[in-house]
Amino acid sequence: MNIVEYPDRDLLAMGLADALASELKNCLLVHEWASFVVPGGTTPGPIFDNLCAADLDWARVHVILSDERWVPEDHARSNTALLKDRLFQSRAAAAQFAPFYAEGQTPEEAAPGLSVQLAEELPISLLLLGMGADMHTASLFPGAEGLADMLADDAPIVVPVSVEGQEPRISFSGPALAGAMAKHLVIYGVEKRAALERAEGLDVTQAPIKTVMSGLTVHWAE
Repeated sequence: MNIVEYPDRDLLAMGLADALASELKNCLLVHEWASFVVPGGTTPGPIFDNLCAADLDWARVHVILSDERWVPEDHARSNTALLKDRLFQSRAAAAQFAPFYAEGQTPEEAAPGLSVQLAEELPISLLLLGMGADMHTASLFPGAEGLADMLADDAPIVVPVSVEGQEPRISFSGPALAGAMAKHLVIYGVEKRAALERAEGLDVTQAPIKTVMSGLTVHWAE
């Protein structure tokens, strides 16, 4: 794990966007397409604002969410809505995207088909993740029902997630994320920096972020 520190969050957003664009360009030099897995939430918004104008062949970039709340796209908590507002703008409007949510299905019903559909995208070319202060990443939460199975080496590519008090979710599994060719994590603030350092000494079920730490580049600003 390598930690890159930035003077402020604006410079982090610009610097990380440049790094991601460069890695996507390099991937497209040797591959027909690049699979680019990204988080939802508010943290990546400024990064996407910078990245969307990058001069690369976006039509060959397959953008996939790391996880999604099982809500329609027009819901206030939809991660898909964030991508359409912040990433799929300017040149990046040409990128390919397939949402997880399917009307009339539950995450449990949709997950097997999504695993088959996304198998051709593995290994993930470029992975960008966020992390909570509880050391969760994607929708792999400590205490989630069946978490150990979601992190196991034989876990399916996509897993349904049930967390008490939250909407149903769907997420890439631990091994699908861990196998990415390039992995980046963005975190802000001293609390999350301390949580990340604490995670190194914990079991992966206590700190799911640990599943992607090998080869991970962390981008941090206070």
